[in-house]
Amino acid sequence: MTSTLSLAEALAAGTVVLDGGMSNQLESAGHDLSDELWSARLLAEQPEAVTEAHLAYFRAGADVAITASYQATFEGFAKRGIDHDRAAELMALSVESAREAARRARVSRPLWVAASAGPYGAMLADGSEYRGRYGLSVDELERFHRPRLEVLAAAGPDVLALETVPDADEAAALLRAVRGLGVPAWLTYSVAGDRTRAGQPLEEAFAPAAEADEVIAVGVNCCAPQDVDAALATAARVTGKPVVVYPNSGETWDAEARAWTGRSSFTAGQVKGWQQAGARLIGGCCRVGPDAVSGIAEALKAA
Repeated sequence: MTSTLSLAEALAAGTVVLDGGMSNQLESAGHDLSDELWSARLLAEQPEAVTEAHLAYFRAGADVAITASYQATFEGFAKRGIDHDRAAELMALSVESAREAARRARVSRPLWVAASAGPYGAMLADGSEYRGRYGLSVDELERFHRPRLEVLAAAGPDVLALETVPDADEAAALLRAVRGLGVPAWLTYSVAGDRTRAGQPLEEAFAPAAEADEVIAVGVNCCAPQDVDAALATAARVTGKPVVVYPNSGETWDAEARAWTGRSSFTAGQVKGWQQAGARLIGGCCRVGPDAVSGIAEALKAA
């Protein structure tokens, strides 16, 4: 069911389960995501597949669905010949697809929808979201992000997920871009060790979020599970806000081959430690599927 409790209120009361990777769930259902639009392509071509992917996670125990809008941008859609108005419709559809899945889930617990806004590098589709340092100013990045954040906010999600941010400069742009939209946000960096992917110390990177009233949680996503603990502690200490963590499986993305390599190191047992360390939104990102999310939900119930 859609919740009358705000996500911020839920975080004050306890721990909330996030979903897992959208792309791996769609791929496991037989969909080809080799296109530059990634899962956003299915918003135009097979939106029911997106709804079914969300539904699988809700049924597995997720309380929050993250929309398929990570790679949905006006610029990216324009490359495919999709005009501005239709692109805006597809971004709004990403939120409605998650809402529809929540209705179909028919569960008694509260459910929420987080509208994903990926970094500028995701639009480039060349792996630069794992590097940052695009050569753009904070002002330029704000101008890129603001229009689609306006569209996503107008679609009525419970929260905006400013996610997989590789660079503190881009985070600064995003924090400016969400001002006045009337929808709360969380901010999560993609990290390597104790630094952003662009190399900035996390202590410095998290600091601006402490003063942003719109931000209800901060943390990390799309990183190796072993990088969570130190980042979690830093985020909590620097901002004093609830912490959100949803790492990858531990496998590594090869941008040239557009494939995952290595082995999974993600286990549901890790989430108990994250919860004890202060994480209040816990789930998985790439290569973490419904079975793993079910394990997370069970582990958190038992904690």
